Amino acid sequence: MSCLFCFSGDKLSPEERKGKYGDAWGQYADNEQTFKVKLCGAPCAEPCCWIGSMACFPCAQYKVRHMALNHGEPGSGWKNYQCCQGMFGGCCCVQPGNMGEDNCPQCCMCLEGCCCPGMAVSASQGMIMQQHSLGLDEDDVRLIRCNNCLQMLAFLSSCLNICIDCEGDDAVVAVINVAADITFCCVSGCMTARVYHEMTAREKEAPDSFQMQR
Repeated sequence: MSCLFCFSGDKLSPEERKGKYGDAWGQYADNEQTFKVKLCGAPCAEPCCWIGSMACFPCAQYKVRHMALNHGEPGSGWKNYQCCQGMFGGCCCVQPGNMGEDNCPQCCMCLEGCCCPGMAVSASQGMIMQQHSLGLDEDDVRLIRCNNCLQMLAFLSSCLNICIDCEGDDAVVAVINVAADITFCCVSGCMTARVYHEMTAREKEAPDSFQMQR
């Protein structure tokens, strides 16, 4: 997590808001209100959720998505479920809303959590941000920049490993991939724990007005 602090926490630039991922988060960049806990404070606020989400990521995403769906519309169950909630659009034959979600949303969510872990946790967080008009705090911005840097580094190192044959190159690429995996595991756990904390905290603070609002 300490590597996040190597990146700027300034608001996303116009260039960073391009593409599916940038466009998905760019819409929240200018909102002033943020989550009750920062990303790096989520493990302390919800330690069990943080550890549990890293130990069994698909199960944690299944639970949090169900909570998020019923946080917005109590008693709706899985009625409003879509693959990644349509947050990142579709690609070719993979189109949210047309993948059998109506017939078997639970199975679709399990597949989403296993096959698209990053988008799964981002979609649940995006639902809460949209409902409560929450913006990106400094930790979120650092996360986006850190993730972009790691993905680009992994891509470039893999390309160089194919083109250049030198001693120890496989080990270097393996280290980079492990670092990227560990970072993703920790950060996704923080995101999951923070979303869980936000939902439970809001419902405990004002349950009556929250029910009326929904």
